[in-house]
Amino acid sequence: MYMRQDIKTKAIRRLKIVEGQIRGLQKMVEDEKYCIDIITQASAIKEALTGIEGLVLENHLSTHVVHQMKHGSEKKAVDEILKVYKLKRK
Repeated sequence: MYMRQDIKTKAIRRLKIVEGQIRGLQKMVEDEKYCIDIITQASAIKEALTGIEGLVLENHLSTHVVHQMKHGSEKKAVDEILKVYKLKRK
């Protein structure tokens, strides 16, 4: 199995952005910045991670799940989709 190149490129770019955001957040805490500003930055990071999850899910559905469905592993595909759905509801 593989990751689609377009999704991989987007995910890596976004992860590098998140990496910088986390370093910035750490500096904000070290410098004792205003709490609301820290919370706002942390929320932005969570939103960025949600976007990355979406990209990886898109990849999984368009590659692995399609492969599973075509090769007789429908139950595994459904189980994985339900697992992700349940994780997102928490």
